[in-house]
Amino acid sequence: MKSKISTNLLIKYIYSETTVSESLAIQDAMNSDWSLHEAYEEVLTAYQQLPKAKFDPSPDAIQNILKYSSQTAVEPQH
Repeated sequence: MKSKISTNLLIKYIYSETTVSESLAIQDAMNSDWSLHEAYEEVLTAYQQLPKAKFDPSPDAIQNILKYSSQTAVEPQH
């Protein structure tokens, strides 16, 4: 059975960006289409191997942002 689920939709599914109806359709399609399930496993493995983003700016970067923000703040007009 050939599925109409695209690789892009599988990626959205992995990132939990699909609607409930899309998620149910993907799950149902994977249960009946082994090649789709294999494609999902490949995309999931690739996702798991991606380096995780770390959001830890340096103290200097934070200070620069705060300084810029204070210099460009708009004062309310009364």
